[in-house]
Amino acid sequence: MRKVRMNVQGRVQGVGFRYTTKMLADQLGIHGAVWNENDGSVGIEACGPEEALDKFIAGVKSSPSPAGHVTYLDLTDDPMIKERDSFEVTFGY
Repeated sequence: MRKVRMNVQGRVQGVGFRYTTKMLADQLGIHGAVWNENDGSVGIEACGPEEALDKFIAGVKSSPSPAGHVTYLDLTDDPMIKERDSFEVTFGY
């Protein structure tokens, strides 16, 4: 099980990015959370098997929202991320 933290920048707020990210995570069996940051970016914590997580990261990079556009993605492995039993859209870290 791999655990990653992401900060996604670009046109990622106000375009359904969080909800389409949740849909992608649910399709791939990824658990975690996604939220809007005050600086206009989106934060994500994600946990899952390596192969599924690689697909999830690729999907986030290409923007799961058709109206969104990712210009930068910062990715950090973080084994201390809290394990969840689903993927949630939250309102802050």
